[in-house]
Amino acid sequence: MRLIRFGPSMVFLMGDVEAIKKGIEEAFNVEEISTNEAIRLSNEFETVLFVTPLSETTVPSNTGFLICKDAKVVMSEIVNKKLPIERVKAESTIILLHVPEKVEDALKLIADRFGGQVMGQMDALKVGKAGDTVVSLTRKKLNSPIGPEDIEGAVLVRRYFLDVYRELLIDLPAMLFKLLPEWNELTIKVYDIEKRYEENIERLMTVIEDLDLGFIVGEGWDWDYPRPFMRVPVYKLKLLTWEKPERVKFLLKGIEYVGYKRLCDIDVFVGGKKIDWVELGKYKSKFDLAKAAREELEKHLSEDVLRRLEETERRLVPKEG
Repeated sequence: MRLIRFGPSMVFLMGDVEAIKKGIEEAFNVEEISTNEAIRLSNEFETVLFVTPLSETTVPSNTGFLICKDAKVVMSEIVNKKLPIERVKAESTIILLHVPEKVEDALKLIADRFGGQVMGQMDALKVGKAGDTVVSLTRKKLNSPIGPEDIEGAVLVRRYFLDVYRELLIDLPAMLFKLLPEWNELTIKVYDIEKRYEENIERLMTVIEDLDLGFIVGEGWDWDYPRPFMRVPVYKLKLLTWEKPERVKFLLKGIEYVGYKRLCDIDVFVGGKKIDWVELGKYKSKFDLAKAAREELEKHLSEDVLRRLEETERRLVPKEG
């Protein structure tokens, strides 16, 4: 599970507006888009450029340029192109936090921890300076597009972003456990009669990570005993999650089968008790359940992960003839 990442760098270029905009378009082959769209489409360490007259204050304007490169590369190219820029100013650094529940409590906890002020993200950017940090909270998973509408609150911290980031990396798990003490501890066991563990474990890990299902706190080989005097090897994971155990079991059912071909067994245990597939709903068979689970997976997995999943499954289930 990913709990923390950086937002885009926001940089203001002030001077001859039309000449600077033309220079950016030619240098980076980009078009000016709305600020909200630029932020939503941006990934970690990418750059949003705003072009303003020298007289304007540095408040994010309605439009900007999204450059899919980090700020130092962008600025070096701008300097080398000798654009007519008279002044450059950077916004506060944005750090995004994924908090699944109790956002208001989390905002207060972070404000108390860092001596910050709770406010909206845009207000924090207006008030903050280049050396400040804006910690923005969202319920969305961090590997998905996150626009301003997905931010549920922010904390303006008058401290350098690297100091805040390092402390958050250490403190965040403990903060979440304080906010959400009702986490479920699940044991997931993978068994493949054809011994293709590398591919099946990779598929399992990829789905857990992409769907942000929880923390993997332990993993390794173990033995299972499906029948008396019969011992089989299994790969076992310990997962801490805020999802309902039945939800996790349902989603993982979507990678057990391809059509009517079973690729592996994935069992989920909570409190030492195995969740049976009949507990997941009124399905006529395991095949119907697996089909419904796969459809659900395909709605929520990122395109890249779904593509890699399908490529692996084509190797595991080659077409006949």
